[in-house]
Amino acid sequence: MNLPNKLTLFRIILIPVFLILLLPLFNEKSFLPISLDLGRIIAAIVFVIASFTDYLDGAIARKRNCVTTFGKFLDPIADKLLVTSALMALIQLGDISAWAAIIIIAREFIVTGVRIIAANDGVVISASNLGKAKTFIQMLAIFFILLRDFPFSLITNIPVGQTLLWLAVILTIYSGYDYLKANWDRIKN
Repeated sequence: MNLPNKLTLFRIILIPVFLILLLPLFNEKSFLPISLDLGRIIAAIVFVIASFTDYLDGAIARKRNCVTTFGKFLDPIADKLLVTSALMALIQLGDISAWAAIIIIAREFIVTGVRIIAANDGVVISASNLGKAKTFIQMLAIFFILLRDFPFSLITNIPVGQTLLWLAVILTIYSGYDYLKANWDRIKN
């Protein structure tokens, strides 16, 4: 197994670590000048590390010319697992609207369905640039929601994380439409 695929698997392994850190047993208050649990801070750091592996695995695979079908398949699944797990945890914590998560997760199921149809035809569909931008904004939103908009919360009342989340929802809808449009002939057959 090559390094990019190992990084993708590492991202998947970090998901339960991230979720465990959000459990109430890690509710120790942090040293920051806002109401933020230490578990959330560490969870946000783990989330950033997991998110960074998304960039890193692709960059290494392209640079070393070791892009694999397995990697093309597993990388977007790892992204979906990470983002979906984080969204579900944030709903449980009362930090985000279930509607935002439902829209994002529904799009991921639809796109995964299209990928399965394409795979049955022997075609592996890589993530588009729009899809990559969508994933980046989703991950950025989750990070700021985890940190309750710190450090922005010290200087403004604008809900940065929520604003980014709804921007991600818009990108999610648009990229889902774009994905369906680009693969419509494959779907209808």
